[in-house]
Amino acid sequence: MGSIDGLDLGKFGVYTFDFEVQPAARIRESVQELEEQGWRALWIPELLGRDAFTHAGYLLSCTDQLRVVNGIAQIWSRGAQWAYGAGLLLADAYPDRHVLGLGFGGGQGPGTKPLAAMTAYLDEMDALQTRTPNPLPKTPMRRIMAAYGPKMLELAGERTAGAQTYHVNVAHTAQAREILGPDAFLAVEHAVLFESDPDKARAIARQHLHIYLNTPYNVAKFLRLGYSEEEIAGGADRIVDDLVFWGDLDTIVEKLRAHVEAGADHVAVQVIGIEPGESAMPYWRLLGEALLPRGGNA
Repeated sequence: MGSIDGLDLGKFGVYTFDFEVQPAARIRESVQELEEQGWRALWIPELLGRDAFTHAGYLLSCTDQLRVVNGIAQIWSRGAQWAYGAGLLLADAYPDRHVLGLGFGGGQGPGTKPLAAMTAYLDEMDALQTRTPNPLPKTPMRRIMAAYGPKMLELAGERTAGAQTYHVNVAHTAQAREILGPDAFLAVEHAVLFESDPDKARAIARQHLHIYLNTPYNVAKFLRLGYSEEEIAGGADRIVDDLVFWGDLDTIVEKLRAHVEAGADHVAVQVIGIEPGESAMPYWRLLGEALLPRGGNA
């Protein structure tokens, strides 16, 4: 459980946007504390200007054993040749500690089909295996894909080590496992909020989800999950509660474990509701004590 091509990420990991807005010194302190707490895997996005591979390389350089996963490196941010070369270098410099997560992301041109674009990108990367001038690492470059719909999930299972999902419900995890089959790796990101008042929790969760409930490819994903257009547009309680697990520690932990029971190999937990300038570290500590086996390493 939690292993991707022999690399153990544990059952639970940290997913955070925090390091996109922190200075380097604070990032170093934070990531080292996460490693000390016993977290085995750290997932980072590529959204606010920090290059996915530079970011991953810095985090790896600050730690000794922590695995860093790009969740995701957008295919529109760089050509396949550069993603391939960067992935090789990180695999060589930090053996068995980096996972290259690729995704369609948001910079596509009009009329571009996500499945076709991702297939072409993987084709180009794979062709480089026989003609790259870059030294090959002793340990493999591990690659996964962001995937939601059946065809993209099938592509992830056929062409990479597996799939990563983002803002999905537990039912989708079960569906994804069925499509991927028993052997492909499946990681699920899920947002959590330490707030037990329903009105406050849902207000914070709706604010967090607003952009996702109003972008076409996310709306399409939610429609496939069975939510109505009215529920999506209005941020109905049902979709908010399914996509953000809120409440006390025990409630959140129980809901996170439901993804594992539904077929996830790994759950990347994103803490939301943190005031600007503050850190989610106290909550990572609580989650680590509840989710990580004694002695660390989920």
